[in-house]
Amino acid sequence: MRRVRSAAHAWRSSLQVRVITTTMAIGLVALAVIGVYVSQRMRDDIFQSRVDQVLEESARSTKVAQATFDASTAATGTDLQRQLLLVASAQQSGGSGEREVFLLQAPQQKGVAATGATTTTDKSLLGLVSQELRLATATGGQHWQSVAWPTDGGDEPAVMVGQDVEVRGAGTYQLFFLYSLQAEQDRLDFLQRTLLVAALALVALLGSMTWLVTRQAVRPVRRAAEVAERLADGHLSERMPERGEDEMATLARSFNEMAASLQDQIHRMEDLSTLQRRFVSDVSHELRTPLTTVRMAGEMIYSARGSFDPAVKRSAELLQTQLDRFEELLADLLEISRFDAGAATLEAGGRDVRDVVVAAVDHATPLAERRSTWLRVYVPEKQCVADIDPRRVERILRNLLVNAIEHAEGTAVEVTVGVDAHAVAVTVRDRGVGMTPDEAQHVFDRFWRADPARARTTGGTGLGLAISLEDAHLHGGWLEAWGRPGRGACFRLTLPRRAGIRLTDSPLPLVPDETPDVDAVRVPVVRASTDPASLPDLDHGSGDHPEPADERQEVR
Repeated sequence: MRRVRSAAHAWRSSLQVRVITTTMAIGLVALAVIGVYVSQRMRDDIFQSRVDQVLEESARSTKVAQATFDASTAATGTDLQRQLLLVASAQQSGGSGEREVFLLQAPQQKGVAATGATTTTDKSLLGLVSQELRLATATGGQHWQSVAWPTDGGDEPAVMVGQDVEVRGAGTYQLFFLYSLQAEQDRLDFLQRTLLVAALALVALLGSMTWLVTRQAVRPVRRAAEVAERLADGHLSERMPERGEDEMATLARSFNEMAASLQDQIHRMEDLSTLQRRFVSDVSHELRTPLTTVRMAGEMIYSARGSFDPAVKRSAELLQTQLDRFEELLADLLEISRFDAGAATLEAGGRDVRDVVVAAVDHATPLAERRSTWLRVYVPEKQCVADIDPRRVERILRNLLVNAIEHAEGTAVEVTVGVDAHAVAVTVRDRGVGMTPDEAQHVFDRFWRADPARARTTGGTGLGLAISLEDAHLHGGWLEAWGRPGRGACFRLTLPRRAGIRLTDSPLPLVPDETPDVDAVRVPVVRASTDPASLPDLDHGSGDHPEPADERQEVR
């Protein structure tokens, strides 16, 4: 089985093996077909030529024997018997090769006892004259039949030829000649062996030529693949050797020119990217000093807004709001620049993810109240401890919650926590405007918006989901999105419970199930105000079947 797998791997991974194997297979089939055809044609031609020669020779011998019988003057049975023996002996040595002669009384002459009924040069071979051949010969003309001539070395191919002769004074006799075809068989065997040797030599030559040609063609391609892999690994100075002026040399030169062009463009892009990251970082840092000054002046103006007229008071409030948004944008730009520079670090520790989820929900509560959105939280009873950076995970969940509340359009937002032996997952589900599958693929792009005409009501920077994705990757986890227009959207965060675990699946499905999980514990967010977001949820349970008190938690 291992050899079969090795052969299958060699077939899949090597173009040269496939070409040689295919060529050899086609060559063997073609040679086998041609060999069988040529062998049969040689056999038929040799056999037919020998049969024609035997028939012609036996016909002449029969005429000579008939002339001898016609000129015979034998009158007694003894003389006739002697004459038959002389004719048989004379005809035995009159052929082109070894043959035996049989003189048998014709079947219609049975009962005539004037002479012996049988005269042969070798009585042990008399059984080779079949009854079918004797009856066919009795109808007149010349007839023949293939027989096997038994010898000390085994059976030899032979031909038995018969024809009637008239013996004066004795009636009709049948004259049979037995010809050996062993010489023709030996010649045929020699030709077949020669053909087989030639076929094997041709197969070896074909395989050698195919191997040489494919090696010359595949080796540069294999070298190009190796160089391409080295280039993909970051060794931009790798090049193909250039030899000669043929097509492969042209390929090598073109490949090297392409590699040099890619190297130059990559270096320029790296330099540009470095300048961009440095620019963003420097600008973000440099803006903090004037922002601090503007912030101090703005806070003084904002604190004294009560003494201003309504227009100036409104301007002070707008100034404070935009300063908050500007500060958030600078913080996000600095965080993105850290990710781009590879300077982001993870301060991980064992924490219960449920506590982080509750903290993120508390942070999103004021926004949910303003948007009349009801927050539902489902957490398992058992602990969901994982090695996480709580600050980064809470930031991911805050961004997901703010995004869900903004697009929920007053509908409920559900937060579900799941855990298994290897991972912990949190899904944030809304039933608002939703998004298309194509939009779900771009939702984590920086500054990307599904509908540019849609205004941001929360003053987001457009970098929240991009930062969340980087935070998830920093944990070795996943952040995925699903959405359908009119059915809402679902974001799933999956994190490994221990550092070094490679995720293969998630405890929670990404595509939401509209039926709530009966094993989950529902945690409503209770508000002190009387807005719609603070009303109790009546979708689950009733007065007849209240929820168990030990399974219900409140987040205030």
